[in-house]
Amino acid sequence: MTVFAFYLFALSVIAGGFFTVVSRNPVHSVLWLILSFLSAAGLFVLLGAEFVAMLLIIVYVGAVAVLFLFVVMMLDVDFAELKAEMAKYMPLALLIGLVILMQFVMAFGAWESNTAAQSLRTQVVPVDRHNTEALGMILYDQYFLLFQLSGLILLVAMIGAIVLTLRHRGDVKRQDVIAQMMRDPAKAMELKDVKSGQGL
Repeated sequence: MTVFAFYLFALSVIAGGFFTVVSRNPVHSVLWLILSFLSAAGLFVLLGAEFVAMLLIIVYVGAVAVLFLFVVMMLDVDFAELKAEMAKYMPLALLIGLVILMQFVMAFGAWESNTAAQSLRTQVVPVDRHNTEALGMILYDQYFLLFQLSGLILLVAMIGAIVLTLRHRGDVKRQDVIAQMMRDPAKAMELKDVKSGQGL
């Protein structure tokens, strides 16, 4: 049963990733992406990493993929025009894909199975620890510096994306907090002496 579930989830991941790329409808692409995320979570469950599987479902499926789906469905994007622009870069994309395929062939051609791999698969985490505790010990003890550096890289990437996409429009009225705090009350207000019965 475990072998059958493994092959089922593995084929689902491959099929979901393939149809995510080749689907013409972007909504269908996001749905295929959700299928590949769920299948990857199933593979993590088979490995005994339930915490990572639940993180994959909660973060990627529950937040990222749903956000992709909302953005694709709400934005009025002319996908025909985008595909026409993508066709210009098809030769370069095919060249890059060929280089990556050659690298995979070279990597798997020199690949050899480790004799201790089977025993390591059966015992993913130590006997005296839960997998969540073992994951925490790896991230925050053994690879603490690399974990913090990856977070710093993601922070820099987020700031860069905000800076590159930020556009200041002149016709939009924005709040100037410093000007509000430094204003002179004598110039900001004007008292009108309105006589009774005359109105404004």
